[in-house]
Amino acid sequence: MKLLFIGARLFDDVAVYTKKMGITTVLTESNPQAQNLDLADSYHLVPRGMEHPKDIAIKEDVDGIVPLIGIDEPLKEVALLKEELETDYGLPVVASPLKAVSIAGDKVKTKEFLLKNNIKTPEHELIHSCTKMGTKKYPLVLKQSCGQGGKNIKIALSLEDLCCYLEEYDTALVERFIDGIEISIEILRWKNNSLPLVPVSKGKTTLDCIHPLKKLKKAPFQIDNTIAESKIDYYSQKIRNIALKIANLLNIEGTADLDLIFDKYDKNTYVLEINTRISGTRYLTAAASDINPLHEMVDMATGSWNVKNVSKRIKKYYALEIPVGDYVSDKNNYRFREFHGDNSWIIHGPDNHQRITIRGKNEKNAHKIAAQLNLDLGKIRN
Repeated sequence: MKLLFIGARLFDDVAVYTKKMGITTVLTESNPQAQNLDLADSYHLVPRGMEHPKDIAIKEDVDGIVPLIGIDEPLKEVALLKEELETDYGLPVVASPLKAVSIAGDKVKTKEFLLKNNIKTPEHELIHSCTKMGTKKYPLVLKQSCGQGGKNIKIALSLEDLCCYLEEYDTALVERFIDGIEISIEILRWKNNSLPLVPVSKGKTTLDCIHPLKKLKKAPFQIDNTIAESKIDYYSQKIRNIALKIANLLNIEGTADLDLIFDKYDKNTYVLEINTRISGTRYLTAAASDINPLHEMVDMATGSWNVKNVSKRIKKYYALEIPVGDYVSDKNNYRFREFHGDNSWIIHGPDNHQRITIRGKNEKNAHKIAAQLNLDLGKIRN
């Protein structure tokens, strides 16, 4: 079995797994300085775009393609590659089709899709002028239709803030600010079979737009200590049901994640965004459920993925992810990218932006591991 992987940055997450499964790996990458090139059995440095990966896939006679894409920009090209290779060559490409990518990649289209399908999303409107906006209830969230990682997002506390934003951008997607908890949930879907995984808490919403990467994150999803566990399970299942509905309606393939907010006042969950790409919460998902989304993508490409078997393999752990900036460790490499047993941890991420993800048998065990690693959770925003 031979697979082509597009993109080297995340290849360290699958390098050990592909070796263990006896898969021959071919890697394409446009950056000659990229890390992880030597982890593949062979690699090709190519210009940006999907034309060269397509030619290499055909020339190398691979059995499937796994795009290791964690950013939005190339996703439409990947979707077109998928359409061509699957239609003309019968080669599976583990990525979402063009329709799903086009809707998910545009926040305005995403809102239209959610409303059309009666899925809760914060009240919003697309504006081009400050006129008549003074009567709005602030704070408001301001966004552009495209962008990820918090780019071009601002919290407007007043009409003046809103007008300043519109001086920089011609339009703004204006959204009601919700005081609550940010959530992500990853979905696996292949050959019309869908499996939502564990909802992840990414911290409380803030007026200063603190990115979740800088917060303490937890899985499974938590609200606060006053909510009974049975009620948490109820809310978590509702989130899974939302994810399942969206995945099936959009015909998502491979892996995707939803960004949501749980409103602590009305106890409703509102969908913010749909991301048809590899998620930044994948380590938390793996820690809490024992399901590694990237490994599942490999299985999809080889034709061995079975949704019932994956569902049976799901376990329940308590997981924490802590931003550490730079942490002295010799374990931040591909050899240590898998969790083992009830209590373990993984360090990952680039210099200055490293994170440690901890798996504990329960919350007490996870906090004990954090203490052993000299991590003061009280100093980290959540």
